[in-house]
Amino acid sequence: MAKPLSVLFVSSEVYPFIKTTEYADLCYAHSLGAREVGHDIRVMMPKYGNISERKNRIHEINRLRDLPIPIGNDEHLATVKSSSINNPRVKVQAYITTNSNYLDVNKGIMHDVVTGVEFPNNDERYMFFNRTVIETCMLLGWFPDVIHCMGWQAALLPAYLRTMYAQEFRKTKIVMTITDFDEQGVFPLKSLAKTGLPEEALAAAKYKNKMNFLRAGITYADRVTTLSPGYAAELLANKEFKDHWLPLLHKRPLAGIPHGIDLMQWNPKTDAALKHKYDAKDTSNKANAKEMLQKLCGLPVDSQAFVATYIGPLTEANGADILLAAIPDLVKSGAQVIIGADLPMADRKSFEAIAKKFPKNVAFTYPMEEEFVHQLMAGSTVLLKPARTCPSGQFQRVALVYGTIPIGRITGGLAEVLVDVNGKSGNAFLFKKADAADFLKAVARAQHAHAEQETWNAIVSNAMSTNVSWSASALPYDELYRTLMKDKE
Repeated sequence: MAKPLSVLFVSSEVYPFIKTTEYADLCYAHSLGAREVGHDIRVMMPKYGNISERKNRIHEINRLRDLPIPIGNDEHLATVKSSSINNPRVKVQAYITTNSNYLDVNKGIMHDVVTGVEFPNNDERYMFFNRTVIETCMLLGWFPDVIHCMGWQAALLPAYLRTMYAQEFRKTKIVMTITDFDEQGVFPLKSLAKTGLPEEALAAAKYKNKMNFLRAGITYADRVTTLSPGYAAELLANKEFKDHWLPLLHKRPLAGIPHGIDLMQWNPKTDAALKHKYDAKDTSNKANAKEMLQKLCGLPVDSQAFVATYIGPLTEANGADILLAAIPDLVKSGAQVIIGADLPMADRKSFEAIAKKFPKNVAFTYPMEEEFVHQLMAGSTVLLKPARTCPSGQFQRVALVYGTIPIGRITGGLAEVLVDVNGKSGNAFLFKKADAADFLKAVARAQHAHAEQETWNAIVSNAMSTNVSWSASALPYDELYRTLMKDKE
């Protein structure tokens, strides 16, 4: 058996501590999956003001208290605490950065969960967090084989590690994952001075006369990855990426690695959030789950209803405007539409208004509890994914497990594991154009299939038998980490 590697996985968001998007589930599944493969993987993330220390069993580590972290000319204290991520098979150590003025005071990751307003000091907040990661390793005397940095929020780490701490982390390999190329961590140039980085790193972090966190991370990483092969292909076809970012990879390939879900977190047979459980052999309780969902959302109880659900932030990238434009036609077709959102984006009022206009057909829920997300997955007929871009795509994988059929646009990681329905084959209804007309055509196809019980049962069976587990992606990551350790600089 190959020797286990030590891996530090750094992210801004990990379930169960906090979850505003499906990305938190992805990080949860990654950490548990890598542990199941045998690696000593540990997770590190910030503790925001809406994370309960008691509920998440977060406790102090004596030697990681009141660490002075420099930001510009000031110092701010961090206390790094301990917790864990578990399923019945494995346990992953988690380090949680706490701080009164940067983290605990803010209820939200990037945006205030009540107002939706972005925090004005996000640059300093994540500089601070990045430096606490390094201090934690130094004080523990733990220099991992691999440090895996997720998204721009962890993208200053490679710059710090390869310049200011090059000797201490000389044996450590760095993976930088682009979670969403549209989110690069862009701030005014004056933010650079707060980092404390040397001139060479400051130059690497400049792009288009701004400070760019992601730019720094990609410059100093040993390997750069995306959350899906499809998204990697889209980036390689993107002119700006190809001309101005790809050269930073130093001729190393951009690795698009797929993700899976944790089937202990998402399983309609064992899901604690469901009163009515079911599995692929007997889906009869899915009808009861639908009835319960209709009652929860204040919609008429109708066992034959076509329940179409959207889950996620109401953003242009997710196609929220496409959905909004399509809702009147969906209502006209007799569909019941449920919209579940966590972050209070600008479109929220428009969705509230349309739910008020069609109270018997449209329900809008904000914010969502985790239990409700599980009930949405179980009780819905289809999951609506009209996204313009999709770096990873987790919820459509979850939907398949619950026999809820995705209606999704072919983009990024969204269409991976999905096969367009043709008769009784396939597990999803796919469309190409990012507009309401093409989206509605896919919905109409799904409604037509749903009217034929035998056909629909076959499609549901196809969906629930699709392999979406973490095992499908554990080996590519294992191979990536091990290949990195063999690389000679």
